[in-house]
Amino acid sequence: MKRAIRVLLAILLCSETFAQENLIHNVYSRASTSLNGNWHYIIDPYETGYRNHRNWIPFDVKDYGKASAKPYWTNKKMENSSDRIEYDFDKSPTLSVPGDWNHQKDELLYYEGTVWYKTSFDYDLPANKRLFLYFGAANYETVAYLNGEKIGLHQGGFDPFNFEITDKVKTTGNFLVVRVDNRREKERVPNLTTDWWNYGGITRDVKLVELPKNFVLDYHIQLDRSDPSMIRGYVQLDGPSIGAQTVTLSIPEIRQENSFTTDANGYVEISLPAKKIKRWYPERPKLYDVTISTGEEQVEDRIGFRTIETRGEDILLNGKSIFLRGISLHEEVPQRMGRAYSGDDARMLLGWARALNCNFVRLAHYPHNEHMPRVADEMGLLLWEEIPVYWGIDYENPVAYNQAVNQLTSLVHRDKNRASVVVWSMANETPETEARLEFLKKLRETALSIDPNRLISAALERDETPGKKEMVIPDPFAQYVDLVSCNEYVGWYGTLPEECSEVTWNIDFNKPFFISEFGGGALYNYHGDKLDRWTEEYQEYLYKEQIKMLRKVSPLRGMTPWILVDFRSPRRNLPEIQDGWNRKGLLSDRGFKKKAFYVLKSFYDEMEKKYAYKIDD
Repeated sequence: MKRAIRVLLAILLCSETFAQENLIHNVYSRASTSLNGNWHYIIDPYETGYRNHRNWIPFDVKDYGKASAKPYWTNKKMENSSDRIEYDFDKSPTLSVPGDWNHQKDELLYYEGTVWYKTSFDYDLPANKRLFLYFGAANYETVAYLNGEKIGLHQGGFDPFNFEITDKVKTTGNFLVVRVDNRREKERVPNLTTDWWNYGGITRDVKLVELPKNFVLDYHIQLDRSDPSMIRGYVQLDGPSIGAQTVTLSIPEIRQENSFTTDANGYVEISLPAKKIKRWYPERPKLYDVTISTGEEQVEDRIGFRTIETRGEDILLNGKSIFLRGISLHEEVPQRMGRAYSGDDARMLLGWARALNCNFVRLAHYPHNEHMPRVADEMGLLLWEEIPVYWGIDYENPVAYNQAVNQLTSLVHRDKNRASVVVWSMANETPETEARLEFLKKLRETALSIDPNRLISAALERDETPGKKEMVIPDPFAQYVDLVSCNEYVGWYGTLPEECSEVTWNIDFNKPFFISEFGGGALYNYHGDKLDRWTEEYQEYLYKEQIKMLRKVSPLRGMTPWILVDFRSPRRNLPEIQDGWNRKGLLSDRGFKKKAFYVLKSFYDEMEKKYAYKIDD
């Protein structure tokens, strides 16, 4: 009964939970003030910050202030010696923002629950400007309060969100209190069980973004896949006077400047010739300075122009057949022990992929920080991006669906102008049920409604034909994807590497086939026979046998073995080998290369030559 009440309350409050403000596109080129730094914090496993009552209901945050005049978000201070206030942010310790809390404080390593954050700032907002509070991400449920007033709620641990605070900010003495709750729950996406660390906290940048009264909220500028001689897209304004406004799109390097007029809703479709555009390739990641101007602001971006499509079993980048030489990657920096969040983190991780001779990276299993696709644009790496529809999702629960679609919508909107991003993935290793199929089909439709110019995929599971060592993909969602992908661990789970030679693949979709995961664990610098588990020799042997097997699969057009770097996981507890780490990385948790790294690099060197193409001027 209690669970039923919680689900009902969640459904009833769903409109509030997901009625978030529209995401401001490209905040990194807007005028902003960083709120990153040391924030005071209070650990609150019993939710004392709301009220000390055993019957509190965590979904309903509207009435918490009635039971107590001193909830944490009010930031109350003692005014005389008889006051009873049982917290004090300014005397509490601090956490670095951005940053997960798990690796900053020993007592928070495995902590799942609520932590309250508090910071203070001054801000002199000009009369003709608007101000927004922007979070790159916080895991998982975030409630923000400014000067004691609730300004918004967000659910989703990996996507950006913003709240307008124009009418709430003061010139001096602002205090911002943020409640972050990283609990795993059945209705959340991801679900109760994952194979990665459940980091908590404000894990990405926090900014105050200052904008004019009428500003560019969103835009989409890409080559038209059906007619690549044209650049097409749209601009959407936000503000009180957005109808019949002139919007100018400028690409100075090709001497293009065109003006358009918005409709009554501030929306205008744009198009201009792409005759002199040099296409973006991994070998030549050409980016153009693009400017969108209105009477009140100028927004700048760096955009690469390319097409991506499939034809039969081929993947075509700018009309040329390519092989995706990839690797999977978690958003984690092992040397610092924690979640990656900065441009420098992105350059290091993607630089390791480049050293492997990759032209493709799978950003698993959730949206990574915005620096990743921006750095990939510069470095010439194609990307697969996905949302955490993973393992035990409740596909019949509308709360779970709303969380999934909200994360997908935020991701596609955020990265739709990045040339590096070529695949939107709907899911990873999900069971074949009718409810799940409908769930994924609706997600696919959502992605395509925002961005019809990229490929749709999902990491499907394969199956073995009874009585044969023949692999098939029976998943009905394969009909709805552009890239048929699957995870497989022949030679690691239930088999030995030598059995790869006995396996055949029955792939008959007339679509490109892609291996989204394979691999096996090895502890760096642990050596032995090639059949000794956890040795570098075993992992090396496994990669050699996997590559021999996959060479025979004619529609294979790429792979992202699991995984680039060892990563933290509470599921992996073998003493002296795992110790809380998944050891399938080709690099160790300190960034040292294992023997299998060189096996895969050698194969990718070969594939680079086999699929070489001429770059058009």
